[in-house]
Amino acid sequence: MEGDGLVRIDCHTHFYPAGYLREIERRSDHVTLVRDEAGNLVLHYAGDYNVLAPAHHSLEARVEDMARAGIDMAILSLTTPGIHVERPDRARALARVVNEQFAEIQRTYPHRFRCLATLPLETPEVAAYELERAVRELGLVGAMVFSNVNGRPIDAPEFWPVFEAAEALDVPLMIHPTAPAFADYLSDYRLVALLGFAYDTTMVAVRMVLGGVLDRFPRLTVIQTHLGGTLPYLAERVQRGYRAYPELRGRLQRDPMDYFREMYLDTVLFDPACLLLGLAFVGEDRLLLGSDHPHQIGDIERAPRVIEELPISPHAKRKILADNALRLFRILPAHGDF
Repeated sequence: MEGDGLVRIDCHTHFYPAGYLREIERRSDHVTLVRDEAGNLVLHYAGDYNVLAPAHHSLEARVEDMARAGIDMAILSLTTPGIHVERPDRARALARVVNEQFAEIQRTYPHRFRCLATLPLETPEVAAYELERAVRELGLVGAMVFSNVNGRPIDAPEFWPVFEAAEALDVPLMIHPTAPAFADYLSDYRLVALLGFAYDTTMVAVRMVLGGVLDRFPRLTVIQTHLGGTLPYLAERVQRGYRAYPELRGRLQRDPMDYFREMYLDTVLFDPACLLLGLAFVGEDRLLLGSDHPHQIGDIERAPRVIEELPISPHAKRKILADNALRLFRILPAHGDF
């Protein structure tokens, strides 16, 4: 908290720019924006919905929440359902709206926010161009892509132009889960968010490795959200299977575990035992503070506290809370920013 000397950068936190909400309310084939009985905006889409807190769309509310939780800076991204659920021409227009408003947020609050680009992923060549525009012209610090695009896993070859662009620009891609292709089986009990997201995160991390994506793009920087889903728990099984199954053995330049441990993970699991497993898995240089704020399931206040209370060195805590993000997103704070 204030005066403790620690800097905190929230790398997994979401925002809906006003222009995006206006456009969705005006016309969308796949998203419905309504108000519930309490007056909250609710964004419905296939498989799930988001109840919008004030900090989802008000920068003033967001800054107040960050101050209360002791968060110095946030890396903003759009969130589910993304824009790839719209028709291609509509998705392109929404990408420009979102990214230009994100750039304006960075200019208005240079000490508070950096932003990840939103991409029209259903047309990968256009998405690659928009990523280049967002980074080179607008100054965004990377992009958030989804684990699947209308049912197609993001590692599929048609999406490789996006990876190629990110590698050439030397910016990270945050891979965020969305409803799995089998979401019909998860329609009860909010299981898309509770279990489906963890499945899709784990699935795409393993597919990117076993499919050779990270051999083809060796300088690509990947951030897996929600502590990698179940990856730290299951990676040993994948490694064992790679060595045991002849149809897998020898396909890669290195063992799967080597690639897994080069990925970044955010800390959007708030169980200390899980965080210690993630830390043991990728090491203190590749964990990033994340809150999933302001979603109902996020927790902006608990996210930094659980890191600060872990039985690890102060040096490791500083890396996870801020130093890794400062390095990864090339944030050069001016004197007195933090």
